[in-house]
Amino acid sequence: MSSTVELTKENFDQTVDENDFVLIDFWADWCGPCRQFAPVYEKAATDNPDLVFAKVDTEAQPELAAAFGIQSIPTLMIVREKVAVYAQPGALPEAALTDIIGQARKLDMDEVRKSIAAQQDNGQ
Repeated sequence: MSSTVELTKENFDQTVDENDFVLIDFWADWCGPCRQFAPVYEKAATDNPDLVFAKVDTEAQPELAAAFGIQSIPTLMIVREKVAVYAQPGALPEAALTDIIGQARKLDMDEVRKSIAAQQDNGQ
């Protein structure tokens, strides 16, 4: 069985609300780099069983792709405690994905929320 969750507009909010750490791969069947990234993403999911790895098929879920302003695929997004802390297009090599997951794990979410609040207060 795949260790990734297929996200749809029906289960997206619930998945993000119920899990503190969700990685989301925005992809499509016709996308060559997406197919190259898929085994790297699956391996990371296997290596990090405590995290939720999810996929959004941008062809099947255009509303979700549009809601997040996905311009190119694959795009990896990391959501921690309902805050998007990372979003970057491009297929990542395994080492880079492992590094990004490690950095996201180390984030102090209280500091992240303070930073977001400060930016919003400054009208940015």
